[in-house]
Amino acid sequence: MNPSYFFTVLSRYCDFNGRSRRAEYWNFVLFNALIILGLMLVGRIIGLHFLHSLYALAVFLPAMGVAVRRLHDTDRCGWWVLLCLIPILGPLIVFVFMCLDSDANANTYGPNPKL
Repeated sequence: MNPSYFFTVLSRYCDFNGRSRRAEYWNFVLFNALIILGLMLVGRIIGLHFLHSLYALAVFLPAMGVAVRRLHDTDRCGWWVLLCLIPILGPLIVFVFMCLDSDANANTYGPNPKL
């Protein structure tokens, strides 16, 4: 659990080029989930039930960027993220892609970020 990955993704706000490691992607997902859960709890307590929605809207583009870069890391086109629009099976396929290891060598999207 490394919070620096979260800030790295935010600093590359709308960057859909290059590659992102598994650690960067999954740390961002983890911190996003924790922040959304915290905002849901705070929103329920203070009566502002839309706080988590505002946050999710604010990090939508960075989340898409890191997802596309993660797909690039497995040598897949970023358009594969659109599989998430297909109910049940689509998100499962994208989840498997996100769990796969990086392409060991440089690919069409850039050098291996592990090196």
